[in-house]
Amino acid sequence: MGIEGKWRITEMDLWDREAIDLLGPAYIEFAAEGGSFRFIAIDGQMSCEHGELRGHPHVAFTWEGNDECDPASGHGWATLRKDGRLAGRLFIQDGDESGFTAIPSTPEGESRTAARRTSRRVRR
Repeated sequence: MGIEGKWRITEMDLWDREAIDLLGPAYIEFAAEGGSFRFIAIDGQMSCEHGELRGHPHVAFTWEGNDECDPASGHGWATLRKDGRLAGRLFIQDGDESGFTAIPSTPEGESRTAARRTSRRVRR
């Protein structure tokens, strides 16, 4: 399994799920040389460099886009973890930075995430 494709951002360090899904399901999508993302009211187009980090698929990127309709840019990275989830960090130039976790953007991935949230609530 590689990093290329669309990923559903499920968690971020700075914002809760309701906030990250403000304009629709938050996502990050990687292609061979580029990609895009959207969360809260931030969206961007990425220039990507794929490789490996400690034996796991990894991508580093720079991006340009918008933050609440104002021009924005930054950089970030993401690594595919052993459990099949994507973990990374996104930096906004002269602004916030946040870690994120994402799952493959598929109906099956979405149902697994919902089941985990429900399971956590029941155990508490």
